[in-house]
Amino acid sequence: MTDTSVAPLTKKDFVSDQDVRWCPGCGDYSILAQTQKTMPDLGIPKEKIVFVAGIGCSSRFPYYMDTFGFHTIHGRAPAIASGVKVSNPELSVWVITGDGDALSIGGNHLIHLLRRNLDMNIVLFNNEIYGLTKGQYSPTSEFGKKTKSSPFGSLDRPFNPISLALGANSTFVSRTIDTNTLHLQESLKRAHLHKGTSFIEVYQNCLIYNDGAFSHLSDKSVKDDNILDLKHKEPMIFGKERDKGIRLDGFKAEAVKMKKNISKEDLLVHDEHDRDLAGLLSNFTEEESLPTPLGVIYSEEQPRYEELMVDQINLAKEKLGEGDLQMLIAGADTWEVT
Repeated sequence: MTDTSVAPLTKKDFVSDQDVRWCPGCGDYSILAQTQKTMPDLGIPKEKIVFVAGIGCSSRFPYYMDTFGFHTIHGRAPAIASGVKVSNPELSVWVITGDGDALSIGGNHLIHLLRRNLDMNIVLFNNEIYGLTKGQYSPTSEFGKKTKSSPFGSLDRPFNPISLALGANSTFVSRTIDTNTLHLQESLKRAHLHKGTSFIEVYQNCLIYNDGAFSHLSDKSVKDDNILDLKHKEPMIFGKERDKGIRLDGFKAEAVKMKKNISKEDLLVHDEHDRDLAGLLSNFTEEESLPTPLGVIYSEEQPRYEELMVDQINLAKEKLGEGDLQMLIAGADTWEVT
């Protein structure tokens, strides 16, 4: 819950005294800056905020936020963060991870955090490459990607993080990009407001090992024709001239140009509470003819794990009493080794 009695904070209050050590031009700088700008707007005391990270370039993040933080081990940030949240339900917990950290060694931890629905936030930096270890293909690298670890092209089909999150029954799924600073700030705010696990995929440019991976979404000359900016209850319109839209052809989405015989009324209207529509949107990135959706793709309210756990513990206490650890250890249900 937002504490309105907290003295106003500014971005400077969330900037740590550590030198930021990313490559010049890295998209991580933007994500960090927008996070530091956004935190004061949440109205939460700094001592109630925790950033938990795994391993990778993105995982330096806790050092640069003047809040509590935990730099954990590869892929295990969701597990550590779950323990932090369950033990301290009043904290605002943010998991900072990358496509390699979250979707390779950490894949199992990620999907179980999403399905449990603790009230916390996951920010996945997706640069479609392993940057920290110097340019190997990652779980989101495109098929055929030539890297140091795949000189003849990757044979792996890439993960779609949005589809994966929806498949794990995530209650909040969104996507943004490092170059759209206002959109990124709004995405962080929406994630915070959601009561449950929020999953944000952030397209992030790796200038050194995968530069230009998202240039079609950041280049001013073409981005408007390639981005579908999702707005709840509004028709899906895009294009530099706002003259293109998305409509259904049977069960398949298609991009159309609005003409005399095609109007706004013919277009799909976004509903962020429609799981079937979210599934359709998640696959837009698989079709070259369709724009890339940015914004809240899906959102629903479901019971939160930490609240259910507290209720269950309280019920057990009512039925069985407080319990005694020493009695449990010394109880009859023991093994004798002879």
